[in-house]
Order: sequence, then C-alpha cells, then structure tokens
Amino acid sequence: MTDVTYDPIDVLKPVAPDIWIVDSGPMHIMGAPIPIRMTVIRTGDGSLLLHSPSPFRFELKAALDREGPVRHLVAPNTVHWSFVGEWQSHLPDATVWAAPGLRARPAVKQSGLRIDRDLEDGAPELWGGVLQTVVVPGAGISEVAFFHRPSRTLVLTDLVVNVEAEKLPALLAVGAKLVGAAAPDGKAPAYARLAFKAGGDAAREAAQRLLALEPERVIFSHGAWFQTDGTAQLRQSLRWLLD
Repeated sequence: MTDVTYDPIDVLKPVAPDIWIVDSGPMHIMGAPIPIRMTVIRTGDGSLLLHSPSPFRFELKAALDREGPVRHLVAPNTVHWSFVGEWQSHLPDATVWAAPGLRARPAVKQSGLRIDRDLEDGAPELWGGVLQTVVVPGAGISEVAFFHRPSRTLVLTDLVVNVEAEKLPALLAVGAKLVGAAAPDGKAPAYARLAFKAGGDAAREAAQRLLALEPERVIFSHGAWFQTDGTAQLRQSLRWLLD
C-alpha cells in the first residue's frame, strides 16, 4: 500500500527556532488518502499556537506541554477546522481563532465548535508581535496566512498544495497532476484557484503582500513544503493569482 504521509507522524519536528511541524494523516477526502500537516508556533509570551490542528494525540500533547502551554487553536481557512474541536475538548481555555466566514458554515454550527475570535489582517499584540496575518479572500472560501517574523517562515493552508505523485495511489497521482497540485510545480487545486481568483483585486493584492514578506521557507498543509528559496518558489506557485 502506498504511504502518502511523511514519517514519523504525529510528532513534533523542529523547523526553526520557535516553530515546528507535525505531519499526520492520511485524511481521506472522497475516499482519497491525503497527507496533512499542523504547524506549531511559539508566540511572544512563550505560549503555543496550533495552526490547522491535526488529530489529537495524548503523546503529542505531552510533547507540546514540554515546549509551552497551548493557548491558541487556529482554523486558518474555511475548510481546515475538522480537528480543532478535539483539541478544544482537551484544552477548553485555549482561544479558538477562525478564518473569516467559517463560523457561518452550517457544518461548523452543527458541530458545536466554539469560535472565540475571527482572524483579521494585522499583528495582534496577543501574539507578542512575532506573527503577522494576511487574509486572502475568495468566493465561498478564505484563507489566513501567518508570517513568523523571527524565522521568516510563511505558513499557509491550501493556497499552495504540492503533493508528490510518487507517494500517491496511481489514480490519485493522475488527478493531482490534472488539477495542478503535483510537485515540483504544485499550486492550489483548480477548483480552489477558481474560488480564490473570484476574490478579485483583494485576493491578488493579498498574494502580492505575501511575496513582499520575502519568506525564507513556506509551510503548507499538503505535500512537500518549501524548505529553501521560499520567496522564489512561492512566486512560482502563486503566479495564477498574481496575473
């Protein structure tokens, strides 16, 4: 059986000072196995922020606790919220942040997920000034990018997808190539590109702002993330939105 994940899974992997990733999955979408990734960031007060949480694991929580208290749970776009509730049930005092429009989705309302604050452009003092957020709007979708200033790391969700075809089942590999989400030239799948493109000038300007940050590395939720040459690779992946 093809292993689409990035072993080891469900463990903290250091990326740069005060930032880690947790590879997990696979998550099955319409029967297709997809690798998923959470990013963990230490904020200015020493607490931790979980970006696009992966499934809750007690061993993972114990590892996080050794790095600092988890005080922020982030659903960074309007589809990446599935596992936030698991973490909320174990960390009821953590603040849950959500992308614009997420709280209005019927499935979110029915889930009972408590959303405390909506994400906006800016650099909330609550995070000690180490994070900057950029909202990328679309039609029926929105995504909030996080820029970790000290490490010059940009954290996205689905704005870039870069799955490695050789790690996927044959039919899924063909599908990833057809929708334009296959490495080494991965980008948002065709349907997501259409939705973000519908964001018009606001979406294009948001993409330009992301490039202006000049990230050294770019982390995202699915596939091989950009460990080096972040700005150049991001420009290539977002060319469809910049035109």
